[in-house]
Amino acid sequence: MGCVHGKCCCGENSSSDDGSKDYRETAFIRGHMKNVLSQRSLKRATVPSHNFNLEYTFLTQRGYYPDSPDKENQDSFCISTELQGDPSVHFFGVYDGHGQFGSQCSNFVKDRLVEKLVNDPALLEDPVQGYNSAFLATNLELRSSSEIDDSMSGTTAITVLVIGDTLFVANVGDSRAVMAVKDGNRVVAEDLSSDQTPFRKDEYERVKLCGARVLSVDQVEGLKDPDIQNWGDEESRGGDPPRLWVPNGMYPGTAFTRSIGDSLAETIGVTATPEVKTFRLTPDHLFFVVASDGIFEFLTSQTVIDMAASYMDPRDACAAIAEKSYKLWLELENRTDDITIIIVQIKGTFGVGSDEINEGAVMSSRTGTPEIPAAHESDVHPSLGTSFSGQPAASVMSPAIEVHSPACPKPID
Repeated sequence: MGCVHGKCCCGENSSSDDGSKDYRETAFIRGHMKNVLSQRSLKRATVPSHNFNLEYTFLTQRGYYPDSPDKENQDSFCISTELQGDPSVHFFGVYDGHGQFGSQCSNFVKDRLVEKLVNDPALLEDPVQGYNSAFLATNLELRSSSEIDDSMSGTTAITVLVIGDTLFVANVGDSRAVMAVKDGNRVVAEDLSSDQTPFRKDEYERVKLCGARVLSVDQVEGLKDPDIQNWGDEESRGGDPPRLWVPNGMYPGTAFTRSIGDSLAETIGVTATPEVKTFRLTPDHLFFVVASDGIFEFLTSQTVIDMAASYMDPRDACAAIAEKSYKLWLELENRTDDITIIIVQIKGTFGVGSDEINEGAVMSSRTGTPEIPAAHESDVHPSLGTSFSGQPAASVMSPAIEVHSPACPKPID
């Protein structure tokens, strides 16, 4: 099985495993946006069982941290196709590490999660259960690692598994997958995942039952009334979101309610159990975006889809969306987050030519772009064999399967 595994490491000269050129481009905004790792070619994964293709590209960008100019990119990603040797089974994942050892956590999960899916003999029979087992087993393995301290570090994970024309989207944390859906002459964003933060009433109530204090930083510092448990909505949250704190301490301060790792936060309800949603592809599904919250912090899902749809070439779309996100971070904060984005087009039976919409405003591969290599011609991951990576996601036009909220974990000894 061939795979793409991404990690932007500053200061290195690197190239993608298949020999295509990686670009480290400089200064999108004010000289700060640099060390961009992007694959300047499109890749293709086929889905022969339903006669369509997935064409995809990616970009990952280290954040700008004035107080830590050499801080490494804690985002990572995995794109893997033909899982278990099946040409119609493909996977995408984006992982956003956090904490002192966030980079190690995201890279650990990037490798282990897909391996567990590959090695699960029952995955294709029950993908939802397979996803749950893989996430929890990966979390336990990270917890048991002697090389990574996950007590105050961890990673979010947004992943999509395609099996034929059915997409299984598994999420822990606040990264996001979004589908572009044709609606007449418009392209509408349909979220394929739901951010797991205290802004969500169900997640708020779940972690409160587990003993978490939910307060913004201003409330913790006494600048605002801690009894006011209302922070507006996530789209207009500003820079002081509600966070989780242990009952008698000033930690961990996570702004999400699920993650892999974060063993101390697990005692107050932060869990690695994913929410898994199932979608069926239709001819109205054009392309999808999988990205870390560095993209979605200041851009709505619809804005991201609108921007992606305005470019003929998805590689240009990745760069433009990352640039816009970076600019907004610098305008509204004194730093930027790490940014990772993958764009996947759906071509064939389920994908309509995007040039049919808005007189060519939507992305189209019929623009003189280079020949797209077949997935099996690409990378080989030594631990996984020969296959490749790529994942689609579908829209909420079919019923979603939700995982029941997990019970509160027992305190860790």
